[in-house]
Amino acid sequence: MDYDFKTKLAAEREKVEDLFEYEGCKVGRGTYGHVYKAKRKDGEDEKEYALKQIEGTGISMSACREIALLRELKHPNVIALQKVFLSHSDRKVWLLFDYAEHDLWHIIKFHRASKANKKPIQLPRGMVKSLLYQILDGIHYLHANWVLHRDLKPANILVMGEGSERGRVKIADMGFARLFNSPLKPLADLDPVVVTFWYRAPELLLGARHYTKAIDKDWEDIRKMPEFPTLQKDFRRTTYANSSLIKYMEKHKVKPDSKVFLLLQKLLTMDPTKRITSEQALQDPYFLEDPLPTSDVFAGCQIPYPKREFLNEDEPDEKTEKQQLQPATQEKGWSNHLWRLTSLQLARPLIARQLNKDEKSEGKTLKCVRWLPLVHGIQVAE
Repeated sequence: MDYDFKTKLAAEREKVEDLFEYEGCKVGRGTYGHVYKAKRKDGEDEKEYALKQIEGTGISMSACREIALLRELKHPNVIALQKVFLSHSDRKVWLLFDYAEHDLWHIIKFHRASKANKKPIQLPRGMVKSLLYQILDGIHYLHANWVLHRDLKPANILVMGEGSERGRVKIADMGFARLFNSPLKPLADLDPVVVTFWYRAPELLLGARHYTKAIDKDWEDIRKMPEFPTLQKDFRRTTYANSSLIKYMEKHKVKPDSKVFLLLQKLLTMDPTKRITSEQALQDPYFLEDPLPTSDVFAGCQIPYPKREFLNEDEPDEKTEKQQLQPATQEKGWSNHLWRLTSLQLARPLIARQLNKDEKSEGKTLKCVRWLPLVHGIQVAE
């Protein structure tokens, strides 16, 4: 390359440190890199931005995939990539996004803490419905464009704070996302299984050989659904009996004949071919009754959740310490309970046997979740 042209190009290239103020404003850290809250230095606008610095030097394959996908995806419920900055001096890659003040993990944590402190703050029914609807809408858009997210979890569901998009849900972190085709590609052609353990679809545990839309959304994401009304991990129990969907929801005063329960039942169907899609879920009667879902999940009310705290440079992000939020490829063993099984191959026949029993039970589709104690290493009486 011509040296003069290279020098001119370097001088004209925009540098993130010249355009944005972000020093001392780190709000997140993980294996992907670091996230900073940033503002423009020129004061052109008062908007807040999120600067994501990709870990390592140069552009990794994961970063290339994320950038390529985000440049093409445009939807109100999918995070929008504003710009990419390449720093040639230190070979760093920066991604610029709109800043989201909240995420689903911190919202759930806030309500759990209030309950633990004997000062429970109820999660409004309308907010639960709006959150679910917007998540489903974003998932439907991704699947309609043949994109599998593959790492949906509360930490990757952002919620916008005050501003023009107040209360808007944004699906974020496309580092593990992949395009899929029809006919479906085998799992080995994409990558090893990367879905975070607690949100993993049962067919993955049973040895599914192909990725489908059902794996990505209809179980992995909606398994978070019981966490909204109950603020507890769904079915994370130590006994077989307590893993019943009916008993779990009854404990939290959710009636089995309610529309939210019936929707949950359809979304948690064990058989992925019978599980409803995101498009079908959006048309469910649950979303047609009052209160109707709104674009602002806070419905114009005051936002009770605290803003993100800044981290010290050497301080680990709280979320990286939580196993349920660990990037799926970093999981070393699925849980301590699984070490009771010598291999997943031993678990599969047990799960399959239980599935056959459930299929013979008349109308007892609610027992579709009974595989959970098995994969936790808990013995079930025959």
